[in-house]
Amino acid sequence: MVKEDILHYIETHIDPQDDILVRLERETALNVINPRMLSGHLQGQILTMLARMIKPRSILEIGTFTGYSAICLARGLQSGGKLVTIEVNDELKGIAHKYFTLAGLDQVIDQRIGSALEVLQGLKGPFDLVFIDGDKREYGDYYELTVPLVKPGGWILADNTLWDGKVVSESADADTQTRGIMEFNARVAADQQVEKVILPLRDGLTIIRKKDS
Repeated sequence: MVKEDILHYIETHIDPQDDILVRLERETALNVINPRMLSGHLQGQILTMLARMIKPRSILEIGTFTGYSAICLARGLQSGGKLVTIEVNDELKGIAHKYFTLAGLDQVIDQRIGSALEVLQGLKGPFDLVFIDGDKREYGDYYELTVPLVKPGGWILADNTLWDGKVVSESADADTQTRGIMEFNARVAADQQVEKVILPLRDGLTIIRKKDS
């Protein structure tokens, strides 16, 4: 959603990527299908900043991909904290674990492989922070399963909630992923147990806070 020249300006005026994230981004671009699914420099910095502001002891991530966002989020954990990350594609486990180890985070990141809908039903929580970035068609189901796992006053971040602007296109109903995002957005908007805002960052980032009571 941000113009390339503006994005370049932003990225040259914020903290630079460290070597580990640069290497991970490069390896993803060279060896993985759909490398644009990786969070990248700007969003990664925002995830780290948000995590450091929230100061979570427990984070849940739905959609590991190659591990970039998990590393960024885990860097905001309190000492002794844990991050559970779920990925359906077992072929990506090796590259993610490699960079978790290089980042010194392999002991605090718990990788789970399988359907997020199945894995979520076996988790107990509570989590201080959840990051949703999995199958767009299942976003509504993720939401219903994660809200009970989030502590009162806890946070949910959901990526891609503007979906390249397709959420306002006339042909949205023909696209199952767009429809999934639109249904998720409508569900969150109507949910009175949470506060919410959508940021036009990259492909849209929704910030949701579960009310204390």
